[in-house]
Amino acid sequence: DEQLLSDWVEMFTDDARYVVISRENADRGMPVGLIYCENKGMIYDRAFALEKTAMFAPRYLRHIIGNLQVLGERDKGEIRARANYVVLQVLLDRPDAKLHQVGAYHDVFRRVGSQLKLAERRCVYDNLLVDNALCLPV
Repeated sequence: DEQLLSDWVEMFTDDARYVVISRENADRGMPVGLIYCENKGMIYDRAFALEKTAMFAPRYLRHIIGNLQVLGERDKGEIRARANYVVLQVLLDRPDAKLHQVGAYHDVFRRVGSQLKLAERRCVYDNLLVDNALCLPV
């Protein structure tokens, strides 16, 4: 929410996958998403482009996360988790906040040294349309 994109990148493992996909496509097993990053390098490139080169209307995002469930462990001690999310967006030239996206995170965490990092984050959104631009991370 503070738009600290370089800190956001460091939450991921080197081989992490970050995907933003519609529920419709996810339910049908279709891999096409709005955003598809296959590793930390691609996640970094996205963050760098947003910080340094992209032009979009100034905005604030507010994430509300709830109903966190730890689903268990996978191979190599990876931890699977799921949480619901709502993202509200405020464009600085408008007086109101709008619902930007609502959905669920499907995460896999992995221990890297003494830290837990995201090895995979799938943001599966429920709304049929994503209002305005999807520029900042969900």
